Amino acid sequence: ALDENKLYIVDYHDVYLPFLDRINALDGRKAYATRTIYFLTPTGALKPIAIELTLPNTGPSSRSKRVLTPAVDATTNWMWMLAKAHVSANDAGVHQLIHHWLRTHATLEPFILAAHRQLSAMHPIFKLLDPHMRYTLEINALARQSLISADGVIESCFTPGRYAMEISASAYKTWRFDHQSLPADLVQRGMAVPDPTQPHGVKLVMEDYPYGSDGLLIWGAIENWVRTYVHHYYPDSSVIRKDRELQAWYWESINVGHADLRHETWWPLLSTADDLVSILSTLIWLASAQHAALNFAQYPYGGYVPNRPPLMRRLIPEEGDPEYANFISDPQKFFLSALPSVLEATKYMAVVDTLSTHSPDEEYLGERQQPSTWSGDADVVEAFYKFSAEIREIEKEIDRRNSDPNLKHRCGAGVLPYELLVPSSDPGITCRGVPNSISI
Repeated sequence: ALDENKLYIVDYHDVYLPFLDRINALDGRKAYATRTIYFLTPTGALKPIAIELTLPNTGPSSRSKRVLTPAVDATTNWMWMLAKAHVSANDAGVHQLIHHWLRTHATLEPFILAAHRQLSAMHPIFKLLDPHMRYTLEINALARQSLISADGVIESCFTPGRYAMEISASAYKTWRFDHQSLPADLVQRGMAVPDPTQPHGVKLVMEDYPYGSDGLLIWGAIENWVRTYVHHYYPDSSVIRKDRELQAWYWESINVGHADLRHETWWPLLSTADDLVSILSTLIWLASAQHAALNFAQYPYGGYVPNRPPLMRRLIPEEGDPEYANFISDPQKFFLSALPSVLEATKYMAVVDTLSTHSPDEEYLGERQQPSTWSGDADVVEAFYKFSAEIREIEKEIDRRNSDPNLKHRCGAGVLPYELLVPSSDPGITCRGVPNSISI
């Protein structure tokens, strides 16, 4: 199965384990460090086959570790449901604190601040980045005020509680900018392998992987547009090296904005046109498609809290535990008591409802306010219209994929079509739409 790329793992063990003693000491918080194994079935769909639940050491030579597998009777069915709920709580915390807040909102902020400080509004790179920086500083300020603040929504509604930002800060120590482009991210996570014969230089190891397959279409469109733009203004790499504003922007983004990691050797150089294309494509990808894929389905997928609880309040009892008899006598009551309280669930639902809502004045990928005037260069305007046309074609292709019954992860009874990377959207909660910037 390993050799045929049929086993997959969702691994939150190392993220949570160092914090579990402190989390489990909080009132109304109980968590494990989880690992979940999935098997790729002959139909092309992933099936969970084992969940590992780990607690910290209880003695010099012991570690509390359990493995649960799919149900074989009524009792193990409820055990399996509780295990899946704990995995969902782990996933909700990692999703919000690491993938969403850290990898998009927080790590992009230094590049945006440095752009406003070091690049003239007339600089071609500022003009390119401008729509992808829209409202981000404002939404980050609001997040610090009420979402990630002490006793804020994240601490109230998610498993890590007061240790939420500590988990985010811990993850930042291993964050790498050179792994943030979509192809690099897919390879680093084992979801793709390098393949120079493919359009994007990588080949997915699983055909029916909506985020990867749709994302590569958008990544390619962004990269082609950025390459055309960069080569128009920088026909010679020496111009890039001599552009003092551009070099000052990149230097400040790393050495001031990401000061803790400034000495890392993995930072890309900014010496050639290819360097600049790679850096800018990554920034635009993170601000647009990556953030959209993480943000706009939070209510559709998680708004019904029993389906995806953001925290759990009880561990799973074992035979001999004082609570085991209560679990056996009324497993549904036990399950509901392990989920967030009504107040916690309501607060969580209200927040993810807001986060998942598209504004009426949203500006989407391939759109630009007054596209004929932001650049006085007709060739660049024409290239942007080609980019817009490519984005519209990608939308048609995603619609086609979502109606393909052979793709089990996006088509079938009870399966949400994967529309998170469909570029356009109406206002409201639509579970689709790729805005230009992190604006919510």
